[in-house]
Amino acid sequence: MRLEKCHRKSADSKRASNSDAILHAARAVFAELGYGGATVRDIIRRTDLAIGTFYNYFTDKEDVFEVLTRESDEELRALLSAARQEADNFEQFIEASYLTHFSYYTKNPETYHLVRSNRGRDGGNINMRGPQVTAGLAEMRQDIERAMKLGMVPQNDAALLAAAISGVAFSILDEIMQGDKIDPQGAARFATKLFTRGIDGA
Repeated sequence: MRLEKCHRKSADSKRASNSDAILHAARAVFAELGYGGATVRDIIRRTDLAIGTFYNYFTDKEDVFEVLTRESDEELRALLSAARQEADNFEQFIEASYLTHFSYYTKNPETYHLVRSNRGRDGGNINMRGPQVTAGLAEMRQDIERAMKLGMVPQNDAALLAAAISGVAFSILDEIMQGDKIDPQGAARFATKLFTRGIDGA
């Protein structure tokens, strides 16, 4: 019985190890080649596994891509929610959102390139309308509505406010990641002033 448990534990560990190896390789491949240019063979070549092993864990490249993006999106959403909960006023609320967003991707550039490689699939920007982004916008809207009730945020359309904050975040993030100088704090301060005070305040 003990030997059977040991074998089962070893098999579970191997499965987890193989799955992690595929995900790690896929993250690098998607970041380098983009979703459209990547193939399952490209992913498996980055591992010590046979190509048949891939299909023990994932259906196709879209399957592994969705696992990767879901993991990173859920992690970022949790960080954003926690940061916004700490804010005491509107400006802190906005700056916490931007700083968390920019810092996450500057610390995880492969994840940024992974997410960016999803843009334009099937002729549309799936990343901006996918379930994780939709969930993130809903969470931000709820946080804005809570802040409005507390008097921290001026009364306004919470859904439009959440969309505007997110749109600015995505656009500025691209500039940060493609520029010569990566400064998430400076970018967060600029975006916050622009958002709260207009162009004269920025």
